[in-house]
Amino acid sequence: MKLKTLVCSQKFLKASVLAVGLLAVPHIPSAEAVGIFGFKAYEHKDLKPFPKWRKVLDTYKDQPGACGNGQLNACAYKKWQELVDELKDKPKKFQLAKVNSYINLYRYILDPINWGVKDYWAIPKEFFAKFGDCEDYAIVKYFTLRALGWKAEEMQILVLQDMNLRIAHAILTVEFENKKMVLDNQIGLVIDSKRIRHYRPIYAVNENGWWRYKPR
Repeated sequence: MKLKTLVCSQKFLKASVLAVGLLAVPHIPSAEAVGIFGFKAYEHKDLKPFPKWRKVLDTYKDQPGACGNGQLNACAYKKWQELVDELKDKPKKFQLAKVNSYINLYRYILDPINWGVKDYWAIPKEFFAKFGDCEDYAIVKYFTLRALGWKAEEMQILVLQDMNLRIAHAILTVEFENKKMVLDNQIGLVIDSKRIRHYRPIYAVNENGWWRYKPR
């Protein structure tokens, strides 16, 4: 956990700057959602402020090269597809737990080391070939659940601030049994968001739009 914490800390300043930028976005009438971690969520449909996420949505179905093509871990994509096939008929609660624990097994690597840039949002084939950092875990969990039949509106990739560690972080939240469940690469179990007190949400995205958070 210490290594993963240090990785996300690289993005603290950038996430804070982005939060300020989002506050400057002209107000558009939006639907107010229940929110999370004691914050209200305000929905917006235009994904223009999130080019990295839009690129992921445009390319996430790209197929990897064959195993043995020289990429670090290319054959892991095949194992991921096998996992999806294995979980298709399992109960949803089991799917959540297995997806979280399985993806969390993969190695955590800094974007500057992995991609030569400060911040890179990887699609599944890239994650399984070269691994990734916090938002990449959330992205792969998102698309794994989508492949299992979960709806986009049930999930959000949430960028937040860890108030204890003073770092930026990213998780996946999933609506399940009238709860917002958290799939977090720093937490082994899938847990109810109400059990977490030290996260402050900044923004969330899915295929349908994005959410800005404000204190209640």
